[in-house]
Amino acid sequence: MHALQFVAKRLLLMIPILIGISMLTFAISNTIPGDPARLILGPKATPEGLEALREDMGLNDPLYVQYGRYMGGIVQGDLGESTYSQRPVLNDLLRYSPATFELTMFAMIVTLLVGIPFGVISASRKDKLADQFTRVFALLGVAMPAFWLGLLLLLFFYLKLGVLPGSGRLDGGMAPPDYITGMYTVDALLTGNWPVFYAAVMHLILPGITLAAVTIGMITRMTRSSMLSVLKSDYIRTAYAKGAPENRVLYGHALRNGVMPVITLLGMAFGHALGGSVLVESVFSWPGLGQYAVNAITYLDFPAVMGVTLLIAVAFILVNLIVDTLYFFIDPRLKHN
Repeated sequence: MHALQFVAKRLLLMIPILIGISMLTFAISNTIPGDPARLILGPKATPEGLEALREDMGLNDPLYVQYGRYMGGIVQGDLGESTYSQRPVLNDLLRYSPATFELTMFAMIVTLLVGIPFGVISASRKDKLADQFTRVFALLGVAMPAFWLGLLLLLFFYLKLGVLPGSGRLDGGMAPPDYITGMYTVDALLTGNWPVFYAAVMHLILPGITLAAVTIGMITRMTRSSMLSVLKSDYIRTAYAKGAPENRVLYGHALRNGVMPVITLLGMAFGHALGGSVLVESVFSWPGLGQYAVNAITYLDFPAVMGVTLLIAVAFILVNLIVDTLYFFIDPRLKHN
């Protein structure tokens, strides 16, 4: 199987998955108790006014008619209009998604820089103090609620020590960089705005670590498990017997052959981080999709809820497509399936 055929097959599989997600989300959204028309008009709205607004919004139509109308709009690039912001949902997603993706990518970088080395150290020092420490660290990361960890980090590093900023994406009064991607660190780098770049990175540290805690634990445990299996191989013992340096054996031989399960898990870790950003953004007042989704749910803004869900689903599927493609090139056995 050629790489293009492999990618095309995965892209075709996205279509029924996205349709299924849209149907499920649409059904759940419309079973939530509440009346969007009443939230828009307020408690003093008249029955006539409510009924007219429901008719205008199409809320009186059967669910299958509403869903068909919604899917017809999606095909034309129209995700509907947010009843909360009174703007097209697509515009809102383009406005808020860069902040969330910047935070998620930062969390994934932290995950890779910490999780993989910790997993290698844990496996190479099996049952020793370093192994025990990294295993406890990974367990705490997986088990600790994100909102609680975020509050602890804010209390210690922001309120007590004052070494890191507490909320937002930039310091108060600092203008964002010229808009290119919407991600402040990337835009500041592209425009050479170093003060903004530094401020943006500093604001990413606390929410990024909070978001990365769970994924670090996941990657550490998977890397350890995979490495323990590889380190028992004959070629690893042969490399040690020939006097190869430990770092070369661990990172040049063992990790290269044990990294495939870790790569597979990275797709899941990205999806977990992207979905977990809702709580983290609320704790750190991060103006991204998380806060937008919370407001949408609070105000029964069904088009916005559907838009956020579909965007996260598409991002998750695309990341897994990238992971599968990498796996395709790393593992030659897949080329013959």
